[in-house]
Amino acid sequence: MEASLSSATVPSLDKTDFLKLQNGSDIRGVAVPGVEGEPVSLPEPVTEAIAAAFGQWLLHKKKAGSRKLRVSVGHDSRISAPTLLEAVSRGLGVSGVDVVQFGLASTPAMFNSTLTEDESFLCPADGAIMITASHLPYNRNGFKFFTSDGGLGKVDIKNILERAADIYQNFSDENLTKSQREVSIKKVDYMAVYTSGLVKAVRKAAGDLEKPLEGFHIVVDAGNGAGGFFAAKVLEPLGAITSGSQFLEPDGMFPNHIPNPEDKTAMQAITKAVLDNKADLGIIFDTDVDRSAAVDSTGREFNRNRLIALLSAIVLEEHPGTTIVTDSVTSDGLTSFIEKKLGGKHHRFKRGYKNVIDEAIRLNSTGEETHLAIETSGHGALKENHWLDDGAYLMVKILNKLASARAAGKGSGSKVLTDLVEGLEEPRVALELRLKIDKNHPDLEGRDFREYGEMVLQQVSNSIETNPNLKRAPVNYEGIRVSGFGGWFLLRLSLHDPVLPLNIEAQSEDDAVKLGVVVANAVKEFNALDTSALSKLTRS
Repeated sequence: MEASLSSATVPSLDKTDFLKLQNGSDIRGVAVPGVEGEPVSLPEPVTEAIAAAFGQWLLHKKKAGSRKLRVSVGHDSRISAPTLLEAVSRGLGVSGVDVVQFGLASTPAMFNSTLTEDESFLCPADGAIMITASHLPYNRNGFKFFTSDGGLGKVDIKNILERAADIYQNFSDENLTKSQREVSIKKVDYMAVYTSGLVKAVRKAAGDLEKPLEGFHIVVDAGNGAGGFFAAKVLEPLGAITSGSQFLEPDGMFPNHIPNPEDKTAMQAITKAVLDNKADLGIIFDTDVDRSAAVDSTGREFNRNRLIALLSAIVLEEHPGTTIVTDSVTSDGLTSFIEKKLGGKHHRFKRGYKNVIDEAIRLNSTGEETHLAIETSGHGALKENHWLDDGAYLMVKILNKLASARAAGKGSGSKVLTDLVEGLEEPRVALELRLKIDKNHPDLEGRDFREYGEMVLQQVSNSIETNPNLKRAPVNYEGIRVSGFGGWFLLRLSLHDPVLPLNIEAQSEDDAVKLGVVVANAVKEFNALDTSALSKLTRS
């Protein structure tokens, strides 16, 4: 297949415009017009420039010399995916790399393609691009980039966007028709390789049984994202019954619910499917399958702290005493469960799945053994799986437990999983309030919103020093975490936005209000801070 660089007219954009597309270690933008106040920021020419920049960056990193590099490209179910897939392919071709299109794929599969050694599937890829915007609305899209070292970090993404801005300028200055090149594009069904690996992992855990899940009734909710493969390509070959699975068909308008394991409506949907079908287990994925959650046969959810507790129990059985790395908003009850019940160590780090994974890798490099890095959002990675952030593999670990327990005669239902989290103390009240900073408020006096946010955090820190009912967390990597009134709060500055998220957990509404009052009193002089959500809590 051949493609050439777009000859579409491109608007004038500079480096600042490109850098606005950075979202931590991803690139995100608006790809579809029609939503008021959200102009398109990822048109085809911009996409081509970004892909060309990744190709250029990869050639520099790999120092390939005369060897032709190849890049795999996949996408989720978004309606803009086909257009962006072709634009990415053209951009990569301009940079001089070969393009391998996977079509509908998952984010973990794209990383995995840089590790697979199978020339019949044109693997390993030297680099990979996933076209996705996770659980964001239908009009958004974006890109995640991988090499065999893992997902690219913030510094690399900034570098690529800066390169893209320069390339884009040349597109405009030299007239696009002069930059046209023919691009060789090949297509392979890589998801067949990826799913085969998941199936083999479960069979191995059950002593090489062909159908270790035979008789288990497991329903899948893919939310019309890219995860529909899990029912037919993973569970059914293992012998599971998957009737009652829902929203497996890819539909980028997401007509049934947001594909997001943190979304209440989504979790209610999979819970209802489990109960209505009298299933043993329910599994739900986000759009690009790098996050997941589960539901047991009674409708009890395994997400957020409970999912972390379950996977910690499984991992600590295999690796006693190991460190579990999580993000900053995990509960005190989880710490107690990991350290006192399971005999492990809980290392609570920062928000951001890449931060958590990188911290786990760092700890291992210093001699502190860790095998699991996981966020409350459902992002999770295991050392045994190349620190790949993979929602499907997390569910495989759970399936392994079901299969191996039955093979050993230790139970044949999801009670095996439920029993593993027995003793986890859970708060009766768990809230997240978002205190927005008005970047245009005169209180900022020309300062960056981050500087203003840090001033807020410092004021809260100062205010708790004199309160005998409060105790600051002795080890904390993000924001301010304070215990008191039988609960805790964490106030931190968002990774990307002018927002201070406030997490509160307590054993009663009254105690949650008391913690809210502490924060409200500390920040009352900051007029650029929208404290309406906090005021609503404290008035209750």
